[in-house]
Amino acid sequence: MEVTQVLLNAQSIDGTVRKNAEESLKQFQEQNLPGFLLSLSGELANEEKPVETRKLAGLILKNALDAKEEHRKFELVQRWLSLDGNAKSQIKASLLTTLSSIVSDARSTASQAIAKVAGIELPQKQWPELIGSLLSNVNQQPAHAKQATLETLGYLCEEVPPNVIDQDQVNKILTAVVQGMSASEVNTDVRLAATRALYNAIGFAQANFINDMERDYLMRVVCEATLSPESRIRQAAFECLVSISSTYYEKLAAYIQDIFNIMVKAVREDEEPVALQAIEFWSSICDEEIDILEEFGVDFTGDSDITCFYFIKQALPALVPMLLETLLKQEEDQDQDEGAWNIAMAGGTCLGLVARTVGDDIVPFVVPFIEENIQKPDWRQREAATYAFGSILEGPSPEKLIPLVNVALNFMLSALTKDPSSHVKDTTAWALGRIFEFLHGSAVGSTVITQENCQQLGTVLLQSMNDTPNVAEKACGALYFLAQGYEEVGPLSPLTPFFQEIVQSLLTVTHREDAGESRLRTAAYETLNEVVRCSTDETAPLVLQLVPVIMMELHNTLEGQNLSSDGREKQSELQGLLCGCLQVIIQKLGSSEPTKYVLMQFADQVMGLFLRVFACRSATVHEEAMLAIGAVAYVTGADFAKYMPEFYRYLEMGLQNFEEYQVCAVTVGVVGDICRALEEKIVPYCDGIMTQLLKNLSSNQLNRSVKPPIFSCFGDIALAVGEYFEKYLMWAMSALQRAAELSTHVAGDDELTEYTNSLRNGILEAYSGIFQGFKSSAKTQLLIPYAPHILQFLDGIYMEKDMDDVVMKTAIGVLGDLADTLGSHAGSLIQQSLSSKDFLNECLSSEDLMIKESAEWAKLAISRAISV
Repeated sequence: MEVTQVLLNAQSIDGTVRKNAEESLKQFQEQNLPGFLLSLSGELANEEKPVETRKLAGLILKNALDAKEEHRKFELVQRWLSLDGNAKSQIKASLLTTLSSIVSDARSTASQAIAKVAGIELPQKQWPELIGSLLSNVNQQPAHAKQATLETLGYLCEEVPPNVIDQDQVNKILTAVVQGMSASEVNTDVRLAATRALYNAIGFAQANFINDMERDYLMRVVCEATLSPESRIRQAAFECLVSISSTYYEKLAAYIQDIFNIMVKAVREDEEPVALQAIEFWSSICDEEIDILEEFGVDFTGDSDITCFYFIKQALPALVPMLLETLLKQEEDQDQDEGAWNIAMAGGTCLGLVARTVGDDIVPFVVPFIEENIQKPDWRQREAATYAFGSILEGPSPEKLIPLVNVALNFMLSALTKDPSSHVKDTTAWALGRIFEFLHGSAVGSTVITQENCQQLGTVLLQSMNDTPNVAEKACGALYFLAQGYEEVGPLSPLTPFFQEIVQSLLTVTHREDAGESRLRTAAYETLNEVVRCSTDETAPLVLQLVPVIMMELHNTLEGQNLSSDGREKQSELQGLLCGCLQVIIQKLGSSEPTKYVLMQFADQVMGLFLRVFACRSATVHEEAMLAIGAVAYVTGADFAKYMPEFYRYLEMGLQNFEEYQVCAVTVGVVGDICRALEEKIVPYCDGIMTQLLKNLSSNQLNRSVKPPIFSCFGDIALAVGEYFEKYLMWAMSALQRAAELSTHVAGDDELTEYTNSLRNGILEAYSGIFQGFKSSAKTQLLIPYAPHILQFLDGIYMEKDMDDVVMKTAIGVLGDLADTLGSHAGSLIQQSLSSKDFLNECLSSEDLMIKESAEWAKLAISRAISV
């Protein structure tokens, strides 16, 4: 097969030619994978072939080694490992040869492919000579090959976990990279590739950062690179500093003054991409200090293993003025462009982080800037002053901020309606939203919003909803937080008299011609939902009037036929927003008996609409409609059974949706809602549901985050059907047992610990539901054989000392359920268990009331079981 021609055809502008070529490549790959990969690597390495076929060959080769989805990635790795050794050696040799090609695209593609192979082979202790041969390349080749080799080392550090490469090789890689970065390197491309490679290698350099001399040397080289005449090198060097600041915060003290000087110069004088990285450095330091202070509290003890160096607090007098200057570098159209990111926005974001890091101390540095600029004729100065004010509202204490807000509020309301600049209005509405978010509501002692000014605030915000889309969207956001602050004040909410007017204004916004811009329609519905959620009993009749209105809107979206794909996407988005809105209304009205009764009269129509939405078939709507149906089940209770025959197939489709795993997770949650509503009436559907859930658990393709809710769902089903669960008991228990074994002895990062805890919680909720479900039946003895394993599981997680409060509460509850359901059969087992007694005592003395209550109940159940 002449692969060059096929690769050319695969890039043809003629659709048929392109399709045929893609088909041929697919066939070749399926019929003879080693031959296929060999011919691709040969094409990539051949200097006589056209650039475009070499590049595509390399890309297809790289994609044959890696994929985004975990299960697909796993398949590709296994496929590569099982290839014939000779074929693999030839492919790797071709890739290494390509690094010295004169065509830069070919070199770069080969770099990425080599790193992908290394990512598979090095952890398996294969290709041990790779790093050595790359390092020998760096020292003796023409500049373009040196550049490609450094690029490969960079990609390699990105693909391979740090523990796979031994320290000796890490040292050699760092030496090669640092030499390539040094000012004596005359070739810019080499120096750039080396600087970018260091960025990826920073996680490997732990031992080097502990050693003072090596650390000094590394820091010096990086700081020198920030002064390079080439802006891409300066940017890459600043990126290295940002990464160092978060990885090795505790090692920065000796360098912080020099770094500060370099950063100030970059922010004030350098090109935007470089200046943005310089600001990012300070944001990164703020993140580190916020984390440390949150974790260890402000009153530090000397023996804590992480120290806060208060870099930000020390830098305040120089840092804040520099950040305030950046706020004046706005771009004309930044409010219209959703993805906009520029120096003014970065500066404001960093200022907000500084405020969260140092609290009250920032206020005196910012107030003079606001006072000086807020009334200037140039819009840039007024906008910067408003942005500065909004940025410091989270962090400092209410006592420090409320006097300032009281002075500013009237001024801001007037700016929101009268300022000639749309930029200033946009930022003013945003800043008002921040005031309502952080300085209003029951959590804040004294509040800036009173019965008197609330009406004026509401009027101005509703007026601003008629402004340009970006200003109107921010006004909706401000109203959202204004409503949220009154969530717990009961009938006294000052918004109650304006409820009808607010709802009407928001519905009007959703129908604006330009509501698709600046996320305006979405913001209006989100705000409507919050206004409904936080409304009082007095306005319940008005919320009821909303039901037919929103139903009609949803009905209208179902009428549009023959839409373009863009039209379909917009329709589906709107259906999602309307289903979300109905869900909130149903939850609100369903929470009190009188309104629940009236709401029930709409249940058939609402369900009919949701089922028609499913028939339109689109993931986002699926999710919102599914959640809304969960709310219907909650309100209708056992009557929900009449919808099951038609709804069941969509429930099954949701459970089978592995691709959009969030939809699958939501559907699992809705199964739980339906179990609680139907109780034993769910029995006819249990076979199908349990079969699918067990299938989901055993699949490699389903995202792992869906597995904990599936286990919880076993508990919901068992609780609903009681002893009928017997027919699934063996399957469910063996799945639980396997997962329980996997969830103890897990050492890993924070993310893994968090997942492990959610997995344990799911498993425990399942056990709890199963024991409670069987409790009053004659078949409790079926559970006895599983008790030793469950106690062993509880011992295991207790011994590991890494469970969070949620797991602790569920775990002690399960110990109680075990004793409560099995009685004397459990008593002796619990007495023999390694840690039940210690665990119980620890929970009894917990400061968390929920844990303490569960433990007191468990203690009672255990003492009953033992005394029998």
